[in-house]
Amino acid sequence: MINEVDPNASVTIATSENQVTSIRAQLGDSVGISIEPCRRDTFPAIALATSYLHYKQNVDVDDVVVVCPVDPYVESDYFRMLERLSEQASKGEANLVLMGIEPTYPSEKYGYIIPESNDSVALVDTFKEKPDVATAEQYLKQGALWNGGVFAYKLSYVLNIAESVFGTSEYDKLFEKYASLTKISFDYAVVEKEDKIQVMRFAGQWKDLGTWNTLTEAMSDEVAGNAVAVECTNTHVINELQIPLIALGVNDLAIAATPDGILVTDKSKSGKLKDHVADQRPMVEKRVWGEYQVLDYRIHPDGQNFLTKHLIIKPGSHISYQRHKHRSEIWTFVDGTGKLIINGDIKPVTRGEMAFITPGTKHAIKADTELHIIEVQVGDELTEEDIERLDWDWNSVD
Repeated sequence: MINEVDPNASVTIATSENQVTSIRAQLGDSVGISIEPCRRDTFPAIALATSYLHYKQNVDVDDVVVVCPVDPYVESDYFRMLERLSEQASKGEANLVLMGIEPTYPSEKYGYIIPESNDSVALVDTFKEKPDVATAEQYLKQGALWNGGVFAYKLSYVLNIAESVFGTSEYDKLFEKYASLTKISFDYAVVEKEDKIQVMRFAGQWKDLGTWNTLTEAMSDEVAGNAVAVECTNTHVINELQIPLIALGVNDLAIAATPDGILVTDKSKSGKLKDHVADQRPMVEKRVWGEYQVLDYRIHPDGQNFLTKHLIIKPGSHISYQRHKHRSEIWTFVDGTGKLIINGDIKPVTRGEMAFITPGTKHAIKADTELHIIEVQVGDELTEEDIERLDWDWNSVD
């Protein structure tokens, strides 16, 4: 939608390595991607992405970048506001220009921006942390705005701060030392220390979908997927599994069943979910070539890992020509047809056939029709890092 408002807008997404293939599958090469080697909080991520724009995308230091989260529910007026935010930042009246969302109720979920005036563009008087409802009501009487984490600045501004905080603003150096960078939020490293900040009011559609509670507020139906809800009040159910899910006589819940896990939460507590979810292998992933679902993963006492996946490769698509050092793979072709490449040799494959791939074996597969494969990985290291991608002339595969 952003390119419908501004066809010339250049979009870069800051994310982790394990999200790249999914983003490419959905958006292709239409966006740039700044990869965070690990989690180091918002200022290192924004500094790295800013450096990426300058050193890798050749964006001028006097150009303006607008930073915004990816999870709000918005409409086209939001993207027009981003354009206005950029135009305001380019004037140089302030080092930072924030978007302040006109609050619709005294919320405990958001921080607040209190401007010096009620003008559409105003200097910021102060910032307030997430309050209780009574305090939020007082903020609203002062003309406070929700802080949606959307702001604009010239590249040189953050590059200079990165130089001061990290000792460098050069992309390659930041990327190499990223794991050792100080964990620090953008608010603490930049916003709280900046005197010249403006805020622009936005009264359009905006809903933060960062929690299951707010996500359900944007759902058109209370039930999605293979599920039913009977005699329930303010309860939303999402089921992505094949087994049925029934909610009976429960109130104020968000219930989600996905391949990555099952969640049952009181909506008012859903914001605390991140405190209880550890990093884990994704169970379903979209890739440029198709998708996969993890069916089973286990570690035996002798240290051997066993990972079973269901791969679905789109017609005409292929998995890269590659090899592994630490694992073997067993492929069972359960539906469709394709061409298997083993150490440069090409052979057709179809339902009922198998392939055994030992460590060091160069291999790939290209689908003629939609191809379903059950893949079993066996080894002491089953990671994406154990993939060496090799060159291959795919034009030689009809």
